[in-house]
Amino acid sequence: MAVYAIGDLQGCLSSLQKLLDRLAFDTAADRLWLVGDLVNPGPQSLETLRFVRDLGDAVTTVLGNHDLHLLAIAQGLRPHTDKDNITDILAAPDRDELFDWLRRQPLLHHDPGLGFTMVHAGLAPDWDLVTAQRCAREVETVLASDDYRGFIAEMYGDEPDYWQADVKGVERWRYIVNCFTRLRFCDSSGRLALKAKGAPEQHAGLVPWFRVPGRRHAGLRIVFGHWSTLGAHHEDDVYCLDSGCVWGRSMTALRLDGAPEWFSVPCPQACPPT
Repeated sequence: MAVYAIGDLQGCLSSLQKLLDRLAFDTAADRLWLVGDLVNPGPQSLETLRFVRDLGDAVTTVLGNHDLHLLAIAQGLRPHTDKDNITDILAAPDRDELFDWLRRQPLLHHDPGLGFTMVHAGLAPDWDLVTAQRCAREVETVLASDDYRGFIAEMYGDEPDYWQADVKGVERWRYIVNCFTRLRFCDSSGRLALKAKGAPEQHAGLVPWFRVPGRRHAGLRIVFGHWSTLGAHHEDDVYCLDSGCVWGRSMTALRLDGAPEWFSVPCPQACPPT
């Protein structure tokens, strides 16, 4: 059995299928990890959701910021703008089934046998694996509940920007979601710098979350996405798999069983959003 992790799909189903063909992926024997952002702004978001859902037990996906944004729009809690290429999902006859499936996906996946952990964006510097797993389960429980709409209504915001273990409720959950789905940079003390984007060298005084001195999850092998300007990147025990397919570059896979091995396919002409 082979296990592959693949970077952000963002509605680029044709690239995913091309990459799976290159890997000779066997849904009966192999397993697929997806680092989140299944949708938006690529041209095949609806088809991508259906394809991934229908893979069943052959796939494990975590939630990304675009996936949560879709849920917020579907509930009328965020505006649907010209940047959101999701009109077909909102009009689909099976939209409710897709949304129910999507909101029940995890924020973190850990496989002790493989020795890999998967998130969409990052981990708080103050979290070890046990804390991160506990935090993920808290928010996953809320998102899977009948009251998830209330949480999504309060989910957006950049505060708090540092970990406070004794904080409860929405503020705690917002921080958790921001780490798992939005994080790229921190300051040297570990405070989140959520507005910072781009390459690491563009931000003096900030460091990527995986370079924060003394981070408690050091040594944990982590695969993540969310950072197309970082691209396919390996540093110490972290692997970024977002190689910017939706922007016309490539889609990347990393084989997780055995020695890590990289694969990629170029994005076809039709993949960049119109």
